[in-house]
Amino acid sequence: MVKSRIPKEGDTIKIQSYKHDGNIHRVWSETRILKGTDHVIIGGNDHTLVTESDGRTWITREPAIVYFHAEYWFNVICMFREDGVYYYCNLSSPFACDEEALKYIDYDLDIKVYPNGKYHLLDEDEYEQHMNQMKYPKDIDVILRRNVDILQQWIEHKKGPFAPDFIKVWRNRFQKLRNRS
Repeated sequence: MVKSRIPKEGDTIKIQSYKHDGNIHRVWSETRILKGTDHVIIGGNDHTLVTESDGRTWITREPAIVYFHAEYWFNVICMFREDGVYYYCNLSSPFACDEEALKYIDYDLDIKVYPNGKYHLLDEDEYEQHMNQMKYPKDIDVILRRNVDILQQWIEHKKGPFAPDFIKVWRNRFQKLRNRS
């Protein structure tokens, strides 16, 4: 059994994304923890090294706040660009943490939210392909479809990471922590 370790405010951790078959998908080299509890982890990163499963690397272009929840099958990346906040939402397993990293399984479906509040469900074809290829169980499909609905409700009602106060509070906290280090 993997030992759970919840990171504390100020810690720097890796984030590791896996696919359903257990293969690594993507790794963010460092994220600063802004809040860590058994239920929610909020972090911040900026110009972070990201390594893809094929070994390619790239650097994130802007500051971002990341939001993970232990009960929901999605995580949210809030990216701060000149023309506003963009959200990239991954349909994924709830997070798990150990000494190595925060980890989750990426289930292909994504929702991109624009500064004007409009949003689009992405990668449905990739989801169908991987569902057949990796044989996602029917209950996983049901859970993910339900969480797409929950996520859309959060977006429309400006709940959780989509609330204007969320952005103000956590962006400010991230800037303060960065200035201290």
